[in-house]
Amino acid sequence: MKMIRVLTVAGSDSGGGAGIQADLKTISALGGFGMTVITALTAQNTLGVQGVYEIPVDFIEKQFDSVASDIGVDGAKTGMLSSSDIIRAVAGKFRQYGIEKLVVDPVMVAKGGSALLREDARETLIRELLPLALVATPNIPEAEVLTGIRMTGVDDMRDAAMAIHRLGARNVVVKGGHLAGDALDLLYDGKTFHPVSSPRIETKHTHGTGCTFASAIATGLAEGRSVREAVTKAKIYVTEAIRFGLAIGGGQGPTNHFAPVLREGERYRCIEELKQAIARLKGEGTGNVIPEIQSNFGYAIPFALSAADVAAVPGRIIRVGENAETLHDPAFGASSHVAKVILAVMRFDGSYRSAMNIRFSDEIVDILKVLKFDVASFDRAEEPVEMKLREGSSLEWGTTDALSRHKGVPDAVFDRGGEGKEPIVRVLGRNPAEVADKVIKVSKALRK
Repeated sequence: MKMIRVLTVAGSDSGGGAGIQADLKTISALGGFGMTVITALTAQNTLGVQGVYEIPVDFIEKQFDSVASDIGVDGAKTGMLSSSDIIRAVAGKFRQYGIEKLVVDPVMVAKGGSALLREDARETLIRELLPLALVATPNIPEAEVLTGIRMTGVDDMRDAAMAIHRLGARNVVVKGGHLAGDALDLLYDGKTFHPVSSPRIETKHTHGTGCTFASAIATGLAEGRSVREAVTKAKIYVTEAIRFGLAIGGGQGPTNHFAPVLREGERYRCIEELKQAIARLKGEGTGNVIPEIQSNFGYAIPFALSAADVAAVPGRIIRVGENAETLHDPAFGASSHVAKVILAVMRFDGSYRSAMNIRFSDEIVDILKVLKFDVASFDRAEEPVEMKLREGSSLEWGTTDALSRHKGVPDAVFDRGGEGKEPIVRVLGRNPAEVADKVIKVSKALRK
């Protein structure tokens, strides 16, 4: 399998959230081999840009020659190009090496408001670089500068996209993140508009989203995808990276470039760890804690979003004599009930990704306390009527209610049941091994 080679020509972000650091993380996460031509060094963190040092033009050209003449380039993107001289030099190198799959991200201002493109360089960018772009990816403020069009809605985005296309870019994506409503981007291919939308994620941790998006498009193009497919897949990727943005530093934290990859890569690990924990339960004679409604045991991948991201036991865990038994191996999406509990807990602390429901009794609650487990509870009588009427919402409500009144994530959450609802204890843990340890201790104490 050929390794795709993706070049980023951009500035360095010492804080690691944007610039070439974001580009390389994105390219690597999406399976490409990233290379760099560094145009500037910035002293930068989540609070802003404290300083900029431009790399001399002759050394920028030398970096470009070193990479392109030896390794080769399947796709490329540009970011921070702060001066006219740098823009002209970079554009000349793209022409020299015949690099056609080029994404131009016309970076002008950092998230914190610092200028990254001199005013006198804007015309050079329009004249020299935009005509080389297979895809240009301006956000609303950048598109306004490039076109002089004040944008307040989708119609203005269309006008700006057409204007930038007339400047030479073969495809234009006007990013609508600065407008209200869903995060709508508009792709224009010179003939047709293609809206690319995702739900807006309310977070301030969006540092580096533009760099990430452009790098993802460049990687898709380098793979041989069409422009529309590359843009669509990049939108999905950057949305997930934003959803799990990192709350680090004192300002705008960065997107989480590896969250989408980790979510998929952890699926096999989740199944295997859950299998091992269930085997331990079977070997320890834990049938005495299995409730009448039977039990289930779940484990979520990191950054889980729905029950499809939570592995559990199809057909549940049943009691056979003194033993716990299963009919099937764990599978994702096998239990919406245990998934709702785990997903609710993860909203409080994402490191707690496993849970198992066991039989309730006052004796078991006393045992939990004797074992010095941290225990929380909720009262189904306090459940709002709308939650009771919504199928499957009781578990989510109860877990959320208990944790919202508790300091930290407890070892177990119980309720005493209600009309048509069996009382249950839910044992919580960071992973299945931790949950199994707790359940086995309770089971052994019951036998004494």
